[in-house]
Amino acid sequence: MKPPASAIAALLDGSHADPFSLLGPHEGPEGTFARVILHGAEEAEAFSLKGGKLGKLTRVDQRGVFEGRLRGKPKPVKYHCGGGGNEWWVTDPYSFGPVLGPMDDFLIAEGTHFRLFDKLGAHVIEHEGASGVHFAVWAPNARSVNLVGDFNGWNGAAHMMRRRVDIGVWEIFIPDIGAGTAYKYRITGPDGTVLPLKADPFAFASELRPKTASIVAVPGKREWGDDAHRAHWASVDPRREAISIYEVHPGSWQRDDNGWFLTWDAMAARLIPYVTDMGFTHIEFLPVSEHPYDPSWGYQTTGLYAPSARFGDVEGFARFVDGAHRAGVGVLIDWVPAHFPVDDHGLARFDGTALYEHEDPRLGFHPDWNTAIYNFGRKEVRSFLVNNALFWAEQYHVDGLRVDAVASMLYRDYSRKDGEWIPNAEGGRENWEAVDFMRATNRALYGSHAGVMTIAEESTSWPGVSQPAFDEGPRTALGFGFKWNMGFMHDTLQYMARDPIYRKHHHDEITFGLVYAFSENFVLPLSHDEVVHGKGTILGKMSGDDWQQFANLRAYYAMMWGYPGKKLLFMGQEFAQRREWSEERSLDWDLLDAPAHRGVSNLIRDLNRLYRETPALHARDCEGEGFEWLIADDADNSVFVWLRKAPGEAPVAVIANMTPALHTHYRLPLPHDGTWAEVLNSDAEIYGGSGKGNMGQVTAEKGTAHIVLPPLATIMLQFTQ
Repeated sequence: MKPPASAIAALLDGSHADPFSLLGPHEGPEGTFARVILHGAEEAEAFSLKGGKLGKLTRVDQRGVFEGRLRGKPKPVKYHCGGGGNEWWVTDPYSFGPVLGPMDDFLIAEGTHFRLFDKLGAHVIEHEGASGVHFAVWAPNARSVNLVGDFNGWNGAAHMMRRRVDIGVWEIFIPDIGAGTAYKYRITGPDGTVLPLKADPFAFASELRPKTASIVAVPGKREWGDDAHRAHWASVDPRREAISIYEVHPGSWQRDDNGWFLTWDAMAARLIPYVTDMGFTHIEFLPVSEHPYDPSWGYQTTGLYAPSARFGDVEGFARFVDGAHRAGVGVLIDWVPAHFPVDDHGLARFDGTALYEHEDPRLGFHPDWNTAIYNFGRKEVRSFLVNNALFWAEQYHVDGLRVDAVASMLYRDYSRKDGEWIPNAEGGRENWEAVDFMRATNRALYGSHAGVMTIAEESTSWPGVSQPAFDEGPRTALGFGFKWNMGFMHDTLQYMARDPIYRKHHHDEITFGLVYAFSENFVLPLSHDEVVHGKGTILGKMSGDDWQQFANLRAYYAMMWGYPGKKLLFMGQEFAQRREWSEERSLDWDLLDAPAHRGVSNLIRDLNRLYRETPALHARDCEGEGFEWLIADDADNSVFVWLRKAPGEAPVAVIANMTPALHTHYRLPLPHDGTWAEVLNSDAEIYGGSGKGNMGQVTAEKGTAHIVLPPLATIMLQFTQ
């Protein structure tokens, strides 16, 4: 049947909703009939992919429409074209069948497909005898979706996609292209409006900003050498392992000689040896996903599946992770499912409707960041995000995700005034859809990737953030492995900012945190958030003159490493960076030439070594049996003493003196008589201190030792016999 002129016109202008019904070879009553659009061609002959002649086609429309009968059954074909004195070959994408199958349709529709990143996006594949790229995108409300890119001159009419009606996914296989191809989607919304060109939500690579096209790429790498590292973490309980995290913004840790970002390979050559030397167990990167705006630090991402082009090719990130693992260092990444920016090329109103976000701004707009909030209650959106978490663990072997802004997801009234939010079905403020999403993410990750960990940045008292998300357990249990202890950070930094003469009146700013220290599996975070937006640096938060600030900082760090919980320190704070952090420049590495700064660096190195090598300091970080107060009430002297312990291991006494007073005969209760080695003294000369101490050891008799307690210092004593 000859299609009406309007249908041909729709094919030519790219607006036809079902192009595969009219283009390509089709079986009919008189054999196989083919229709194809070949711009610029005057004649065309069809061939099989193996080169067999199938028949000549006739140009039936001067705008490039060819038709004709072909020998044999319908099959993928290529055309030898001639026109204007030139000859060329075109493989017909409309001669190929679909790539997705009914099982994909079922799982996608159900929202339980855990391999979406193998199906949606752009994939270099072999299909029906041809090499090419399969593209698939979810846009259920679109009238039509067209693929544009450098392979078709960004012609919006050239490649109309096939709609899978049941699931709202559009797909097409384009032969004879491969990795490195730039592309976007030209989407016509339900009202007929052509939207700004959209990047692929599942793109594995993107152009370097300010360009925004997606790039066909193969994620991860094929050969890995990290089996031993992954096997170790799969075999242990991370709550009982030493975890000391070095938080890094990859764009400003260091820069190259031209002031540009380091590539992942250059970063690996510098950062991995540095972290290994400093004794950190993990690197945590601020978001590495593609983002258009440098000052967002990656927290406003437009490409959740694409390592940023700022740092080179996507395999470079995989090489970095592999290299870190071979050196015994884990890699965590910050993950941002709480919100997304509303850039035209991104997810906002992706198919002309509120697809990934809520229509109502009381649910779908984030007032703090002027961003959109994911519709966690929509199964396809939840599946998009859960799959992204799985993607980073599988394709890039990351050891875990630090999930950003969890509190903003948990509460419908977060940063909102009365009338600016909608209660849940029970009339409460809890966002149960977000809760179910986080539970599903953690179940999926922990259920499929042994050794992975998730860490929640959660600033409220929500119960059970790091409690397993069992179906039969409480609905509030989110299933994270760890939670940032924001209370520790706030209270202890507030305490350290006080003049020592007043600290005795605020003793509880240290002791209170130990009341709830085991209510969650905590990480103690001194993160990037504490050294930006006018907050200065960790050194700058300490009270006193320059010497006292350094002494306070050393005492604080040593106390923190002796405090229950895993450790996290933002880059630069390990050598007492003086300038507030800026994403626009490298850290001030020349400070390491100054003895005071080198001393802090030496202290962090030794703290990490001691923490790793001493089970009493880490093996019960998250369990109350690993902690015991020895002196909690010496507010007058601002002295704190506690015991860290683990079954079958030598205990360690942590003694912090938070005033400049030197105590030469301080009475210290200890649980075992005998020798206690002074395994750390933050006042040691090698760290820039005054050198006051206990000559390496103290002796306890009848449950008591009398010790030298240096000024503004923390010491650790380990029982040796």
